[in-house]
Amino acid sequence: MSRRSAGLLLFRHTDGAVEVLLAHPGGPFWAKKDQGAWSIPKGEFSDEEDALLAAMREFREETGESVTGDLIPLQPRRQPGGKLVYAWAVRSDFDPARLKSNTFSMEWPPHSGRQATFPEVDRAAWFRLDGARQKILKGQVGFLDELECRLKPGQRDPCS
Repeated sequence: MSRRSAGLLLFRHTDGAVEVLLAHPGGPFWAKKDQGAWSIPKGEFSDEEDALLAAMREFREETGESVTGDLIPLQPRRQPGGKLVYAWAVRSDFDPARLKSNTFSMEWPPHSGRQATFPEVDRAAWFRLDGARQKILKGQVGFLDELECRLKPGQRDPCS
């Protein structure tokens, strides 16, 4: 099975600026990381799954909410670790205070023999594009650039 993830990049317009919703991963490894640690809500999917359906499922699992709207397919992006991420942008609103993420268990502290449970996403927030570029994982910045290009009035040429 290839390593692939799929997710949704929510966007909205606030005071004339584009904002995007990013999620901060939960768990002890990410607890003290901020800049370059946030992501679009996404998750892995199998070779038998449809990428778009997986993106919708993963968004629901990581935020507790479903999204509807016109989906804008974005170019898949190969991440530095080799994973290929598929994403769709969608104009929608989400109240981060309503975040309800699913959880995962892991041994914590390491070598303790004890299992601890953590949320997959510990928080979500809206960021203007410039701020989002500082927060998001380096391999996902291209999604923000492509979204910005596609939202330009009169844009007819494909964005790369």
